[in-house]
Amino acid sequence: MFKELDPILHSQLRLAVMSLLIGVKEAEFTFIKEKTNATAGNLSVQVQKLRDCGYIDVVKQFKDNYPQTTCKITPAGIAAFEAYVKALQAYLQP
Repeated sequence: MFKELDPILHSQLRLAVMSLLIGVKEAEFTFIKEKTNATAGNLSVQVQKLRDCGYIDVVKQFKDNYPQTTCKITPAGIAAFEAYVKALQAYLQP
């Protein structure tokens, strides 16, 4: 009756990252860190998990001699997020 929820997206921090990226399509690591109130280490681990499953792309570069990490949601990430939301809505139906 109920669809299984994606275990990758069911984590609070990973879901928060995906929710941010679905709205802005691309964001710097520092922006995501500020918005989620996560530590850099924890966020880095969760971003890597999202990257490993193909939900986001991560680009590391230098900007004004400082490292800059940018995260961007992929088409697979958008599809997974939409499927997750749809499955979650089924749980909320009476």
